[in-house]
Amino acid sequence: MYYWNEVPNKGLFLSLLAAWLLLFQFLGNATFGYVNTASLFGWMANGYRDDVDGNGDGQGWIIPFVVPALFWWKRKQLLALPSRTWWPALLMLAGALALHALGYLIQQPRISIVAFFGGIYALMGLAWGPAWLRGSFFPFFLFAFNVPFASISQPVTFRLRLLVSWLVTGICNNVLGIDVVRSGTGLSNSTHSYGYEVAAACSGLRSTIAILALCTVYGFITFDKNWKRLLMMAAAFPLSVLGNTLRMLIIIVTAEIFGQSGGDFVHENFFFSLLPYVPAIVGVMLLAHWLREPAPEPSLSPKPSPV
Repeated sequence: MYYWNEVPNKGLFLSLLAAWLLLFQFLGNATFGYVNTASLFGWMANGYRDDVDGNGDGQGWIIPFVVPALFWWKRKQLLALPSRTWWPALLMLAGALALHALGYLIQQPRISIVAFFGGIYALMGLAWGPAWLRGSFFPFFLFAFNVPFASISQPVTFRLRLLVSWLVTGICNNVLGIDVVRSGTGLSNSTHSYGYEVAAACSGLRSTIAILALCTVYGFITFDKNWKRLLMMAAAFPLSVLGNTLRMLIIIVTAEIFGQSGGDFVHENFFFSLLPYVPAIVGVMLLAHWLREPAPEPSLSPKPSPV
């Protein structure tokens, strides 16, 4: 409560935020044939459902809790910043409103989601000034993960599926000595006694999004230099492919030993579904250790010379 009392212009920010939320509640979504609600939040909730196209957008339920927690973690730094009412932020707010109008007219709610969070960012600048905007860019940037895009990511997921199936086939045939035949994104042995499809849900998209969020948070918390943060974020993509390849390899090896039923057990088991995150977490820790700057050695003050 002490820190909340120290926040200036709370009334201005909360009043404008309430009006902004009402706008997107009642005039947020124009795609009534897809989701029969005028609320952008209702459309977002539908996009975060796990049963929609095997999507990887479930993180949308988590990010709204992660961001306030990180704001609380940075509360002392933010309150120490110079704050003032910054009227140029109204231009940012007008831009966000125009972006939402465009998304509404062309029935693209994802554009409206960007406008929604961009408008909140503008309101923060209006109430607390440009220093606050710079200081709060992270964690506010994490709201980008609230834009559901898995259902329109088929061009990406298909290539991920091909890459994973190609890697698994190559490792099985050339390293493990297991005869695996690849047909598109399908994997089987030569006798077809077992077979698996590297489907969209198994393409690594879900783990890629989760690992990207992990690398983003870890990078911004740990490092001050932007190139190190960007490198941590870029590492999420090869790490997620590595993890998903490992999972598919274990499924194929198990099916080779125990047949289709054994492979199905690994494929459907919750514990084994966590395997893609193991090399990712190890890789993040190793990369962070490599990027971490050594702590400066304490300077030793010279001993006074004897008189």
